[in-house]
Amino acid sequence: MSETTGASYAAAGVDIEAGDRAVELMKEWVKKTQRPEVLGGLGGFAGLFDASALKRYERPLLASATDGVGTKVDIARRMGVYDTIGHDLVAMVMDDIVVCGAEPLFMTDYICVGKVHPERVAAIVKGIAEGCVLAGCALVGGETAEHPGLLGEDDFDVAGAGTGVVEADRLLGADRIRTGDAVIAMASSGLHSNGYSLVRHVLLDRAGLSLESEIAELGRSLGEELLEPTRIYSLDCLALTRTAEVHAFSHITGGGLAANLARVIPDGLHAVVDRSTWTPGAIFDLVGKTGSVERLELEKTLNMGVGMMAIVPQESAEVALTTLADRGVDAWVAGEITERGEKTTGAELVGDYA
Repeated sequence: MSETTGASYAAAGVDIEAGDRAVELMKEWVKKTQRPEVLGGLGGFAGLFDASALKRYERPLLASATDGVGTKVDIARRMGVYDTIGHDLVAMVMDDIVVCGAEPLFMTDYICVGKVHPERVAAIVKGIAEGCVLAGCALVGGETAEHPGLLGEDDFDVAGAGTGVVEADRLLGADRIRTGDAVIAMASSGLHSNGYSLVRHVLLDRAGLSLESEIAELGRSLGEELLEPTRIYSLDCLALTRTAEVHAFSHITGGGLAANLARVIPDGLHAVVDRSTWTPGAIFDLVGKTGSVERLELEKTLNMGVGMMAIVPQESAEVALTTLADRGVDAWVAGEITERGEKTTGAELVGDYA
């Protein structure tokens, strides 16, 4: 009579012990993100945030957002670099929240892997924790899921959700915008976390470039450029609301500059952005020329060097630029708000890049 071995979770590809080890490794990084309102520690079934802290608000509005970082994770996997992708995740979530003027409060993450490599998971969480510190929010919990058979051993994906709060009468948005307002652009750190399907198709698949290739115009390897973390603007935007009158923000992500800016422009008004006020970074030119990508296609896919925009009264523009400069953010007046007239969209780019 032959012996048979019963099925097990481990035999199916799930390593519970490795997951426990990953949790232990990430605890020190999560601890660095804690705010005084956070109760308990990592390991519970839910993260706890003391809502009594909101009593100082007259009418607190909670803002929430969720996002991922798209196919940029493939670059991290190929490069074997896992401790920067978390910055991208925090930026995608918390910079959406700050657009309405909300202060980021807390965030949770979801990491899905083909196989748990504890050090890799901990490195991803390290990056998320560092991003949370830069955004001023707490990382109150998360989940790591192992999906053998669905993902390869080295494959992974990340997603996150966040919550912020804003006083109702300080809520920013389209209803505050007026004709003549200045449109201020804040420089991106590079591609950020959008358009990587196009970038990978052009540079890696069609052109056959290696991530290790040193690209003269970039001043570093292609992989290093593509993994440059997304700039996190949350605290910069909040600082701006304290020193200058701000009517609206626009986070420039998927869909490009014009489409994202149009989302905060009210009916009857139009945002005109002058390309001649800045020069996009070398990576944008590299993608465009290598793939013979038309300018309009690039502009509706990539951020073209602008990661966040603020709409302020003209008389507040100088103070706004000074505040951002003091915080190390390269910013400039890129356009203005006009009457829409015959225009059918809320925003457009005019002129040629400098």
